[in-house]
Amino acid sequence: MANGGPVEHGYAHLDTVREAVTALYRRLSYDTVRTFATSVAPADVAFCDTDDLYLGTQRVAHELVRHFRLPDARMIVTFREMTHAANVELTSGPEYFVELNDRFRTHRRDIGAALAHEIMHVYLHRLDLAFAGTRGNEILTDTATTYLGAGWLLLDAYREDGASSQKLGYLTPEEFGYVLAKRSLVFGEDPSTWFTSAQAYTAYTKGLARARRDEQQPPLTAAGWAGRRRYARDRRHAQDQAPAAAPDTPYSFTPQERGPLRVSFPCPTCHQRIRVPVRGRVRARCGLCRTVLECDT
Repeated sequence: MANGGPVEHGYAHLDTVREAVTALYRRLSYDTVRTFATSVAPADVAFCDTDDLYLGTQRVAHELVRHFRLPDARMIVTFREMTHAANVELTSGPEYFVELNDRFRTHRRDIGAALAHEIMHVYLHRLDLAFAGTRGNEILTDTATTYLGAGWLLLDAYREDGASSQKLGYLTPEEFGYVLAKRSLVFGEDPSTWFTSAQAYTAYTKGLARARRDEQQPPLTAAGWAGRRRYARDRRHAQDQAPAAAPDTPYSFTPQERGPLRVSFPCPTCHQRIRVPVRGRVRARCGLCRTVLECDT
């Protein structure tokens, strides 16, 4: 939790974020991911200063438990002084103990954001889905919370001005915006009207622009002229058995000595690698998220 300190910006964790989206589809399946098509509604997790602290916290926790379909999970929430925003004790259940930073006693509108992240820890624990290391696992948790419909709360908790700052989670604001935009493009939701933080809205628009770029990379037909020209050059080199595409390109070619030339590239929805033959116009269907892709290989 950034509390008055500097807030990291940019896309330093983007590779891990994309791996997390792929892992969600692989572990949950396309059908299960689709059951989260509706996000947590702002009215369901609203918290007024006049609400009783503990009753209000339990109400919000119950709503998030319901959203993530954890019917057997009962959250016992307490407050104490700590460095981090929150902490959850992961056990076999049915009760889970969540500790929230004392800061939330007076910043109650952000309690839902802190609880969303901790309850996602419970959800992933039950799925037995984890990444190696604390950093990777926290990025997975932030990404899953956002992609499954509650992470807009974490982005909305981001506020920054010349005198103060606050940000929850491991992702940067722009990365939260990116994941939220990826979700929006899949489910057709527009979360922009839910933000109470102007900085959160700005981060979402930046993330949306970045997410749309994923849909405009060759060999997809939506790629721009410059990308298509570079792709044609790299394809020609691959056909001549010259060095393959540069490391910074999203696509790569299979050398012809292993059979007909093929190109692989990440699905713009779930980021699983897709391999198709190099033969002009091709329609490909991602086997993981079922996205149909128009390609010009």
